[in-house]
Amino acid sequence: MFSENKCLVPYCKNNALSTFDHDGNITEEKNYCLDHIPDPGKAKNEIYQYISTHDKIIGLNACGLILKDLDFSNKKFYGCNFHHCTFINIHSENCLFRMCIFDFAVFNDCNMLQSNILFTSFAGCTFTHTLFTSSDLIQNNFNGIKAYQSSFDDSDLFNSRFIMSTLVDTSFRNCNLKKSLFYDTNRTNVSFKMSNTREALFSENDSPVTPATTENKDSKQEEKA
Repeated sequence: MFSENKCLVPYCKNNALSTFDHDGNITEEKNYCLDHIPDPGKAKNEIYQYISTHDKIIGLNACGLILKDLDFSNKKFYGCNFHHCTFINIHSENCLFRMCIFDFAVFNDCNMLQSNILFTSFAGCTFTHTLFTSSDLIQNNFNGIKAYQSSFDDSDLFNSRFIMSTLVDTSFRNCNLKKSLFYDTNRTNVSFKMSNTREALFSENDSPVTPATTENKDSKQEEKA
């Protein structure tokens, strides 16, 4: 796992960015966060370089960075922290993530095809035009996400959680949804076609075949009254 090094600025509670030695290897030296680091451009370039030159990446801390036009294909990430990062035009096939944190990150126009992602948190993320097609997404945290025109088609979502998520024009076709949680979701034009929705868990009176919008929930409550 990544080490929870805090920013060197005494009053700052943000996580520090990873540091590197002369050979380009990650160290555990104390550092500043992105907001306080003296040379953010250099820090970004070092992290870009490390990702591009390593296939196995352990304990990288890149909190808050904008990562654009990178290829994660066939790379393996273990215990990395991408909290509040922005990912733009990321191409990835056969990428592996274990116990990584992407909380409150933003994904725009990203392809995460045939990914293998376990025990990873995407809580509060925003996905726009992002594809997780044909992926293993097992026991992950997608609570509170916002997904627009995105796809999880042909994926294994066993025991993953989408509690209080907002899903718009997003598809879960032909997915394994066993033990996945969709409590209190707001859904508009979401397809679960060919997926085992009976083995997933939805809120009471919420049907996966109809959009679970706030308006629909309110109207149902009025009818009961």
